[in-house]
Amino acid sequence: MRTFFSYGPVDCEEHFCVPRTEIIERTYRQLIGNPEKGGHFFTIWAPRQCGKTWLMRQVKKTLEKAHGDEFIIGTMSMQGVVIEEEDPPEAFFSRVPLLMERFFNIEVSEPDSWEVLGSLFSRRKNLFAKPVILFIDEFDKLPPLVIDRLVGMFRDIYLDREQFHLHGLALIGVRAVLGVESHRGSPFNIQRSLQVPNFTADEVNDLFHQYMNESGQKVNPDVVDAVYDVTQGQPGLVGWFGELLTEKYNPEVNGNGCNAVPPKDKNNRSIPTVKKEIDRSVWDDVLRFALFKEWNNTVLNLVKKAKGIYRDHIVKLFNHSDMPFSIDVEWCAHAYLNGIINTETIVDNLGRKTEVCRFANPFIQRRLYNALTLDLIGEGLPILALDPLDTLEDVFENMEIDTPALLYRYKDYLKRLNDRGINPWKDQPRRSDMHYTEYVGHFHLYFWLQSALSRLCIISPEFPTGNGRVDLMLRCKDQKAIIEVKSFKDQAELNHAKNQAVSYAKKLGLTTTTLALFVPVEDDEILSKLSSSDTVDGVKLHVTAIGWV
Repeated sequence: MRTFFSYGPVDCEEHFCVPRTEIIERTYRQLIGNPEKGGHFFTIWAPRQCGKTWLMRQVKKTLEKAHGDEFIIGTMSMQGVVIEEEDPPEAFFSRVPLLMERFFNIEVSEPDSWEVLGSLFSRRKNLFAKPVILFIDEFDKLPPLVIDRLVGMFRDIYLDREQFHLHGLALIGVRAVLGVESHRGSPFNIQRSLQVPNFTADEVNDLFHQYMNESGQKVNPDVVDAVYDVTQGQPGLVGWFGELLTEKYNPEVNGNGCNAVPPKDKNNRSIPTVKKEIDRSVWDDVLRFALFKEWNNTVLNLVKKAKGIYRDHIVKLFNHSDMPFSIDVEWCAHAYLNGIINTETIVDNLGRKTEVCRFANPFIQRRLYNALTLDLIGEGLPILALDPLDTLEDVFENMEIDTPALLYRYKDYLKRLNDRGINPWKDQPRRSDMHYTEYVGHFHLYFWLQSALSRLCIISPEFPTGNGRVDLMLRCKDQKAIIEVKSFKDQAELNHAKNQAVSYAKKLGLTTTTLALFVPVEDDEILSKLSSSDTVDGVKLHVTAIGWV
């Protein structure tokens, strides 16, 4: 039986896969172009584990089937080409003989200039009997200066293509390298840069139906929907969750015991004996494991990049819904091309459309929130989260969790820190007006709640409207509550936040909700006036103002 796979290009004979015929056809057409005059030179890009190499192989098969007699269809990978950043670009020349021998079975001498390297594809040199369609995979594994020189070389070939055998070229990588890394600009028509899209909801559904048809085990439709919702169809993550659900944490694979001997198919491969439906409870466990303990190199790579030089920009997304997106802004390009963020078109109050930043998917957003909390706050609090004699009885004595009482304790914690001369916001980023950036308070409150209630409650961040809003969900035995975290800007924004909090509470079936409002003042009178308790549309709304400067 086939399996889910997320560790490289899928093999449709071994793994569940979707045909993706439209993008294969589009890539094929661009490489063929005009068979008599030449195809296009362009880039194929996407974040890691999105199917770039798989697409290359499928297009290669299509080309060989349709035009194998007319063209040499070659693939070359830069994966194993190791050049240090401090090496001169010409260090690439020493790798050329091995690349040509490995991928084209052609022996050449080491070139001594970029012009000589380009001449390997010249008609006069006649190393190739037919026009060449070339894929170069992992192109951006090369140092930027090498990319720059190669891009310039291919530009010269493109502009004088009658003298060369290079009919079509696809450069494949994580970043749209042309025009992004090259100081010489794009050698090709950048509009032909092709992004490999995520799976659609229908494609994710198709993958799980393939599994159900071959295994005989039912996967609840809610689970399939959840996989799409948390991944937004990112192919590597879909395959990973599919593997976790159907193999590692499948409650019925190989019977009910891990020592059961499964039957074999004709190729002597194990056939899982499956009975129990993969339901929502299995999904809840898998999601929790994926968030906190399962190892995934792609996710770890994204977290590392998010914690890098653009960290302060990325963390702002947790409480800014209107951060403009532009591919010309370095941090946007970095985060977008590496799969950390995506874009969304919104319409403002004046009817104007604009592009704003959004996290790539809810799973990545949650993983980043967990990782950045530790990065910003640390691994422990400098003093106890609660007074040693505090039993929290008043917080849990009624049917509903008394969240204002909890936030009172958080304010007391901040006061105890101040009394000891400890500033929890020390060295944290500030805005241009010298107030602390809003996200710092969000992360700090979450960390304090985790420390104060970890033995009593599950505290999880919720992002119900994408970006610009963080809700902290508390689940304590049979009780649950929601705390929405906001930063005070003005009264109009506060009124909007109140209405938003009430609306979301009603959707959850809650009769009470709380707004934790960080205000950049220390004046107790102002904080008292901003704090309130009202009933709005049948929902008890508490606002607790928390001062920080």
